Order: sequence, then structure tokens, then C-alpha cells
Amino acid sequence: MLGAAGPRRLSTISNGDPRSVTPMGFMTSQKGCSWPWLDKSTSLYRRSKSQVEILDWKTKKQLCFLDKVEPHATIREIRLMFHKSYPQWYPARQSIRLKPKGKALRDEEILQNLPVGTTATLYFKDLGPQIGWTMVFLIEYAGPLFIYFLFYFRMPFVYGLDERFTSRPHPVVNLACICHSFHYIKRLIETVFVHRFSHGTMPLRNIVKNCLYYWGFAAWLAYYINHPLYTPPSYGQKQINIAVIMFLLCEAGNFSIHVALSDLRRDGSKIRKIPYPTKNPFTWLFFFVSCPNYTYEVGAWISFTVMTQCVPVALFTLLCFIQMTIWAKDKHCTYLREFKDYPSLRMPIIPFLL
Repeated sequence: MLGAAGPRRLSTISNGDPRSVTPMGFMTSQKGCSWPWLDKSTSLYRRSKSQVEILDWKTKKQLCFLDKVEPHATIREIRLMFHKSYPQWYPARQSIRLKPKGKALRDEEILQNLPVGTTATLYFKDLGPQIGWTMVFLIEYAGPLFIYFLFYFRMPFVYGLDERFTSRPHPVVNLACICHSFHYIKRLIETVFVHRFSHGTMPLRNIVKNCLYYWGFAAWLAYYINHPLYTPPSYGQKQINIAVIMFLLCEAGNFSIHVALSDLRRDGSKIRKIPYPTKNPFTWLFFFVSCPNYTYEVGAWISFTVMTQCVPVALFTLLCFIQMTIWAKDKHCTYLREFKDYPSLRMPIIPFLL
């Protein structure tokens, strides 16, 4: 029957208790007023939930369909739901993305803020077995520390037993061992007590590549620096002293920057923030570069090159500079993209130049 306010419906519940429908469409009963869009049994409420379809990034085959997902659910929560269906793919092993070859979504991103409808289509990629970053750094840095000692102590299987090879090493060789050991011991301490990682893990397969790089170069450097026929720097003790001072200053600067960066995430947050100089003079390099930790790191290896005057060390320093420049440019671009008020004077790694 049509009234002045439009069509009316009569709805009954299962126990036969009649409810009348007001002209505005509100359901009333003896106990009060019920709002359809707040009633969990209605289709309107169900539509407030989201559905998530997860496909394989390569085959586009559907792997999982998540029904009634809260709109404010985070990607981390969706990873956990997916993990229940596929226990072999723990959250750290999952790359969840909006497009098959797109960028992986961050854990803290919220479903309703993504450019998707009520049925979201996400793509999954298996990252393979993972290993925590703390363990990665401990393995990478402990190796060079112990490998260097094999050459420093001139183990018989390295240089042989020739009488010429049992002579006492030049003082700079001892100093180089101290500096090299100090560098990697500092890195190990920072890994345990200072660093806060934005990403918890990395693919296990990468540890082999990283170890070959660090361990291999450590053996190559140590072989020539500790070789019985090694010749000291051309300018003698003056060259060595200047290099040692530069090395220690750069190591102190590198440590100071790592502490400053760690303080930005003291509350455990993974949100990126703009790093600024502090009262520590070593952090004032933030006025000019985005990644002063890389600047100090390269400076330390340049100092080590000057101290030892060794070609393999110079080649290793050059590779370090190239790699850290790539990392610095990437981070610098990220800062510029995410922060409109980012300091314009800063360069990626070298003040005013690069």
C-alpha cells in the first residue's frame, strides 16, 4: 500500500514479534528504534566491510579470498590473515603489492586509504626464506674481523715457512690491524646497540653475495698489507700520523650520525623523519648532505688507503664510494619526495657537489 511518504514494508522477525516501518524507513519495536545501517545482520553493514582477493603476481591465480575485512585493517594484518591460509609463507616472506610488478606495500598502510574498491585485488610475491638484519650484519662484519687476523699472524698456510717471511712486520702493519679491527668491532657494537632497522629481514640468498663482498675484500686487503714483502708508505711516519687522525675523526663522525639516526626512532616508530644536526659537532654535516654516515664511512676508508698506501685498499675504497653514492642518492630522492620542506642546501653525499 502506498502512503503519502512512499511505500511501506512490514517486517517480522523469526519469533513472530511484529515491527512497524515508519514513513522514513526506520524499524521500530517495543524496545526502541533500530537503525538498519548499524544492524550487523543487514546488507548495508556487510557492505561496510571490505573483501580482499590475493593473486599470485606471476600467474594471476587466486591464492586467497578474505571476506569481511575491516576497512581500517593494515597491510600487516592482511599478511597475518594470509599466513593463516599459507603457514609456509610467514609475513616477512610476503611481498604484497597493488600491481604485479609494483612496489611492495608497507606494513603500516591502511586498506581504506589505498586506491581500491570494496573488493581489493592485491598481488603476492614470495620473497624466499628471510634472515633478520641484525644477524645479517653480525655475519657480514664478524667475518672480516677474523679473516684479517689469519693474515696478520702470518699463518703458515698463507705465506709459507720461508725465513724471509718470519721477519717482524713494519709498525704501520700493526697500526693497520688495529684500525681495521676497530672499524669492524665498532660496526658490531652498532648493530647490537644502536641500529634500528626499518625492514626487519632480507632474503637469505643475499647473505652469500654480501659475505663474498666483505669477506673477500678483507682477505685481499689483509694479504697485501700483512705480506712479509710489504713496503711502508712513501712519506713515512708523517703520512701515517695524518691518516690515523683522519681515520679516527671519520669513525667518530660515523658513529655520531648512526646514534642521531637511531634517536629518530627511539619510540620504535618506522615513520621516516628528517634528520637534523644536534649539539654534537660531528652531526653538523647534516647541514650539507643527506647521508653523512656514508660521507664519514668513505672518509675512513680513504684514510686507511693513505695509511697503508695499498692498491687493493684503494680499489675497495672506490667500490665503497660508488655503492654508497647510489644508496645516498636513493635516500636523498626519497627525502625530497616525502618532505616538501626538505632543506634545499643538502646534497646526497659530498657537500655542494654530489
